[in-house]
Amino acid sequence: MAADWRLMLLLGILLLVGGPANGEVYTALAEMEELLETESVLITNLEGYIRVQEDKLNFLKNKMDEYQREHSDASNDITAYVSNPINAYLLTKRLTTDWRQVENLMEHDVGTDFLQNITQYRSLLKFPSDEDLNGAAVALLRLQDTYQLDTSSVARGKLNGIQYSTEMSSDDCFELGRQSYVNHDYYHTVLWMNEAMARMLEEPTNHTQSFTKADILEYLAFSTYKEGNIESALTMTNELLQLLPHHERANGNKRFYEKEIAQQLQLRKMKGDDGTDEMPKSDLPVAKSDPAIFDMTERRAYEMLCRGELKPSPSDLRSLRCRYVTNRVPFLRLGPLKLEEVHADPYIVIYHDAMYDSEIDLIKRMARPRFRRATVQNSVTGALETANYRISKSAWLKTQEDRVIETVVQRTADMTGLDMDSAEELQVVNYGIGGHYEPHFDFARKEEERAFEGLNLGNRIATVLFYMSDVEQGGATVFTSLHTALFPKKGTAAFWMNLHRDGQGDVRTRHAACPVLTGTKWVSNKWIHERGQEFRRPCALEEDHGEFAI
Repeated sequence: MAADWRLMLLLGILLLVGGPANGEVYTALAEMEELLETESVLITNLEGYIRVQEDKLNFLKNKMDEYQREHSDASNDITAYVSNPINAYLLTKRLTTDWRQVENLMEHDVGTDFLQNITQYRSLLKFPSDEDLNGAAVALLRLQDTYQLDTSSVARGKLNGIQYSTEMSSDDCFELGRQSYVNHDYYHTVLWMNEAMARMLEEPTNHTQSFTKADILEYLAFSTYKEGNIESALTMTNELLQLLPHHERANGNKRFYEKEIAQQLQLRKMKGDDGTDEMPKSDLPVAKSDPAIFDMTERRAYEMLCRGELKPSPSDLRSLRCRYVTNRVPFLRLGPLKLEEVHADPYIVIYHDAMYDSEIDLIKRMARPRFRRATVQNSVTGALETANYRISKSAWLKTQEDRVIETVVQRTADMTGLDMDSAEELQVVNYGIGGHYEPHFDFARKEEERAFEGLNLGNRIATVLFYMSDVEQGGATVFTSLHTALFPKKGTAAFWMNLHRDGQGDVRTRHAACPVLTGTKWVSNKWIHERGQEFRRPCALEEDHGEFAI
């Protein structure tokens, strides 16, 4: 009964606040947390379903025991039993009204109400979609690659040697492999299908699986072939045919593999001469995968920086200092800012205690209801669109909405010495599972003619990035060409100039947000534009070389 009251109370709250928010819940951990509420309601509903089913079965079992006892007594001496008028009456009653009651109960589906509840919940609660499942799978694989995580360790719930969760079952691994296959990611398909096979063999014989060994072999064989290993593909296909000799697609693929291997041995062309054998086939669903957006050299630097393996040289660090600064702001004489130099040229600094816990809490509360999937600007059309290389959700807060935001914006002006009238609204971002933003520029390049169209504020001259949470593992901001990484620390703010003094973009400021391995990452940023900075940061006829008065 207590569970029913909890369920009714939660549903009442949901009815008051409205239906579920936008999809793509995997893109922000703040929304992933709401899925636990959905699961709680479903568990309570399932408990009720099981309870009424158990009550029904217990009633039927008690009736069966009663009937068996009476029938056993009657079988000892049938004539004597039925000659007793009471027994005759009870037997007749059992086979009329009693049995109709049993039959009606057997026919009645006592769980119908609970099944209908689930339909109702889908309009009230937040449910992940198939896109969320695929996005979460891709995010986990991104973490595996970026942080060089061993497949078996991840399956055991370990990330970088730390046990974070329970182990994955063979079903969990199989689904991760299947999602990789859907994305044409055959490398990870092989990794996770092999893990699914290993775990399936280790699991108890009474463990139920949604797949068979033959299913795994089919995925493995075709994915191995796509990776270029025809011999292994043929071996797996033969093993599959031992289990299912009449598997039509496997038989066709077997003939193709055998012909390919024979032709390779004879140094002939890859395709069959007589054209009787077709390419291996797979009827499993696939989706077009996105091409890589940055080259392997930069990707290697990016991933090494994310892992903390690539760092500036001692000579690069020798001139860097930490100090208190007032930036010629009278108010700051009472409480100077704490500045830490991170890179000399281009000049990148970290301000400590740049945002306070109370401010962070309020900004988070204001941002949550407004979260939308973070977008990027199409360099050709200028339109805002989502992209797989930026996984997060964001919200925009106007300066005049709250005095706290006004204070943060004024503090940003004090830190940068720049005019905030041409700055964009405060953007608040929460990163989801494996949330990241691959290398990019904050400024618009020459070919991006329609960038910031309609703002009439010029290019983005500077960036201030506030870190509003600590991150347990991962989530660094890395500058790929500078070999510099900024690891999130709650309350700090990073600041750098995006443009040279002549207005040209500083390509050295190309940066990225590393995937969040564990924990949650909240940031907010102010993008400051050129307009209004003419006297704050005068332009020059030549490129500046890192000089920026603080």
